[in-house]
Amino acid sequence: MKTMLLFGAGKSATSLIRYLIDVCSAREWQLTVADTDLNLALSKIGTAPSAKAVCLDAGDTTARDTLVASADIVISLLPPSLHYQVALSCLKNNRHLLTASYLDGPIRALEPAIREKGLLFLGEMGLDPGIDHMSALQMVRRIQAEGGHIRRFFSHTGGLVAPDSDNNPWRYKISWNPRNVVMAGAAGATYRENNRVVTRGYSALFEKPGQVSLSGIGTLAWYPNRDSLAYIPLYGLEEAGTFIRTTLRYPAYCRAWSAIVNAGLTDDKTPVDPTGLSYAAWSTALVPLVNTDNREQLEFLGLFGPSLVPQSARTSADILQHLLETRLAMAPADKDMIVMIHELDVEQKGKTYSARSTLVVKGEDSLHTAMARTVGLPLGIAAVLVLDGRIPLTGLHIPILPAIYEPVLEQLERQGIRFEHSVTPHATPPNTPS
Repeated sequence: MKTMLLFGAGKSATSLIRYLIDVCSAREWQLTVADTDLNLALSKIGTAPSAKAVCLDAGDTTARDTLVASADIVISLLPPSLHYQVALSCLKNNRHLLTASYLDGPIRALEPAIREKGLLFLGEMGLDPGIDHMSALQMVRRIQAEGGHIRRFFSHTGGLVAPDSDNNPWRYKISWNPRNVVMAGAAGATYRENNRVVTRGYSALFEKPGQVSLSGIGTLAWYPNRDSLAYIPLYGLEEAGTFIRTTLRYPAYCRAWSAIVNAGLTDDKTPVDPTGLSYAAWSTALVPLVNTDNREQLEFLGLFGPSLVPQSARTSADILQHLLETRLAMAPADKDMIVMIHELDVEQKGKTYSARSTLVVKGEDSLHTAMARTVGLPLGIAAVLVLDGRIPLTGLHIPILPAIYEPVLEQLERQGIRFEHSVTPHATPPNTPS
């Protein structure tokens, strides 16, 4: 009997837990779900005999080591800042580790030890990053194998509200970690466009977003996501004149969020004294940035009201997060939606064409969300494949190798997560430098 250990039972864990319970029940394996909130973990596993919940402070090294030692594989959905401690426990106890988060410096520094111990640490194994890498690379390598040269590459991903639950002026509801929503884009972005390296700071990130249209959904806005340049060699796309990874929102969102960012209301560093502080007083810097394009969204959040901010708030980011959680919360029956679009301009045998790959996944309700499904299932599928010996790799990896993404994408299709593909020939070459 094998034992799987999951750290974290929050918003993104729901579908993963359900999937792992099904696997463990069928195979007579055991699942342990560890979280600081025992009641939350218990609510996620229900009455499944193959699963148990435990209360754990991830900072308790002894308790963490004991749990890791008792497992065959470990999945962490904890906040990224806690992955390093979990990684140390996995190294100490010779256990494989999977996360959905970007690989940071401290984790990368462990690579020699991971390799020496013959372990597999697999990061960026969620939705974005995760499914985006796997699906894009499958597409890229197929085109290259057919002799195509990719001149422009765009990869767009967004967690949105489904059309039948789209009933507020932001056209957005919280389906994942609200703190991550507050801080999205804070590091700015760097990418390649028309053979030039472009860097956009946080204050300019949401201004003049790009646009992409999707049948049945309409026009979406995109803004560049983090450091795209780092992925150019990993994708083997050094020849592409344009390479941009982006985040999708509806245009209304970007218009209002740009004002909030430029007013400093996402600041998570500068201390704020909440004593007697009203929302109107806190958001004074926003007033000059209000216009006819964003007024409705900003007023909907309650940014200019006389009521007091939460007295537990320590920074502006805390105050804004509270507003998002209360004003943009999903109702129990609300559905979210994941949209992923890869757009490539290709030159092959003297002709050019555009290739597009599209994924749309809709959630069931506010608990069983599309976000949880697309973040959690790649992790669960990969964990099972590792235990089955079907991903025979060691070292520190992200899912850019066929040995990882081919079997995972195959299993995702069986779970109903599949892309639609289209090709549009160009009458004349695109008017963009190659």
